[in-house]
Amino acid sequence: MTHAARSVRGRALRRTGLLVPRAALAGALISLGSLPSPQGAVVVVSDPTGAERRCAVPVSVEVNLGQLAGPSGTAVPLRLVERGSAGKTRELPAQFLPAQPGSARGKLQWLLPPGRGGRQWTVQLGGRPVPAPMQAEKDQRTGRWDIRDAGKLVLGYNYQTNEPGELLAKIQPGNLKYARPRSDYIHPLCGLDGEVLTKDWSVDHPHHRGIYWAWPEVDYRGERGDLHALQRVFARPSGTCAGQSGPVIAQIDAENLWLWEDREPIVRERAVIRAWRADADGRFVDLEFRFTALKENVAVARRETKLYGGLNLRMAAVKDQQIALHTDPPGADPRRAWADLSGTFAGGERAAGLTVLQNPANPDFPGDWVKYPELNWFQPTFPAAGTRYVLKKDQPLVLRYRLWIHRGTAAEPILADLWSAYVNPPNASLVNSK
Repeated sequence: MTHAARSVRGRALRRTGLLVPRAALAGALISLGSLPSPQGAVVVVSDPTGAERRCAVPVSVEVNLGQLAGPSGTAVPLRLVERGSAGKTRELPAQFLPAQPGSARGKLQWLLPPGRGGRQWTVQLGGRPVPAPMQAEKDQRTGRWDIRDAGKLVLGYNYQTNEPGELLAKIQPGNLKYARPRSDYIHPLCGLDGEVLTKDWSVDHPHHRGIYWAWPEVDYRGERGDLHALQRVFARPSGTCAGQSGPVIAQIDAENLWLWEDREPIVRERAVIRAWRADADGRFVDLEFRFTALKENVAVARRETKLYGGLNLRMAAVKDQQIALHTDPPGADPRRAWADLSGTFAGGERAAGLTVLQNPANPDFPGDWVKYPELNWFQPTFPAAGTRYVLKKDQPLVLRYRLWIHRGTAAEPILADLWSAYVNPPNASLVNSK
């Protein structure tokens, strides 16, 4: 290979994140593979229930790659190796996500399969380039951000503002006021076999838009808007949106502004959408939202403070629909909360489903579950019934959820496993670093 060819290849690898700069590690990727010489750092995973767990789950460990790799600016692939009995190795993809762009500090993340506790991985440097099947890219024509897994669409995040277009001709006059330009939502969300799980631009409720985070009652200066139904207050893109790709995770980090009367910014919103690569059982999608008031006395509430509002999920039409809602009774320890909608979606030859896991760190946990089966709708609500939540300038409202896309119907023991691993993930630590 000529020097010029090596240079071009090196630039291409850096663009896809396949090399780890030892000094500047933004978007670095990691693979678990077998290499001849360990570097002396070992990742130990404590997973007491791993042998009984039914699915692989996300796990992470905090690392400083600068300490491991040294001060050199040379870019090399970074790998981990699990060594089993009889010298056998296990190869798993993993990924480094920096705490800040360009930082050597961050988290090493991968999907941990079921297995005994006390498993160990050796940190190693060098070796072959690492493929990065999880890609987050902006469609320059539409403005939508897509996440793909080995080229297959996982989800679309509509960061741009979408117009109703020809749909207007199909909407009853009484509903036309809800067919407004909208942005800041997920659609489509795809099943493992490519079927579309969500619904956008519904004729019966034209403001419904796949998976979106909005409230039907937004109060400001003694007046009320409806972010859910697109009345008086709207989430609009600020222009700050970034994607990250890799072998395990693709992530979209987007900023939006809530505009009162589509003009005055009253809330800054940050949405992080992190999709994990699929395995044989399913795919995880982690959602994190931060809402910071830009003006005083902005409050959100559910419809009539008792119905819908928060993380909204309008699913596509589904045959043999099943909706299961679960919240442990007060006093249970732990108190778990999850829900699942499953059935056969258009384009699918078998049943598929979507699970929502609530995070106990959310204010007012557990949120009430609301479902409207005739609309293929289910959701965890926020805030608590009978209340209004006042957004603050100096303390953002943070809401986190985990989605799990799966084939078939999800049995309760599996969902219990997934909730436990979400709330109390296997503990990983870095030891023996030289």
